[in-house]
Amino acid sequence: MPVGKHAARRGRTGQRRWGQFETSMTVPTQRHTRRWPRYHLDVPIRVIVHTARKTTVIVGRGNELNEGGIAVTAGVELRLGDETEIEFTPPYSDSPIRIRGVVRNRSGYRYGMEFVATDDREVQEVQKLKTVLCVLSTA
Repeated sequence: MPVGKHAARRGRTGQRRWGQFETSMTVPTQRHTRRWPRYHLDVPIRVIVHTARKTTVIVGRGNELNEGGIAVTAGVELRLGDETEIEFTPPYSDSPIRIRGVVRNRSGYRYGMEFVATDDREVQEVQKLKTVLCVLSTA
C-alpha cells in the first residue's frame, strides 16, 4: 500500500487517481510553544528608521512584549528583515529602552519585531527589560 499524504490509488474503474489520505504512519504535529512568556500591554513607542538619505521617527503603539521582541503597530511601510531602532518606556520603569529590532513578521501595519542586541549598551537594555518583565510576571 502506498505511504504518504499524497499517493496514487485506484478507483472503482481501475484508473489511477490522486487524493489525500492519512495512513497509520501519520505522526501528529507538536503544538508550537513560545520561548518566552508574552505580556499584553499598550505603550507608546517610537520606531526609528535609518536610510541612506534620512532618519525618520514614527510614533506607534507597543502591543505585546517579551524578552525576545515586541509587537508594534505603526503607520510605516516595513518589509521582512528591515532593521529599525525601537524606543519605549516599559511599565514600572522610569527610563526608556532603545534597542535595535528586525521585522520578523507583518500583518497590515502590525509588526513582530525581534530585539537584536549587538553592542554592550543594547545588551544592558535587554537586561533592564528582563528585570521589568520579572516585575510584570509577579504583578
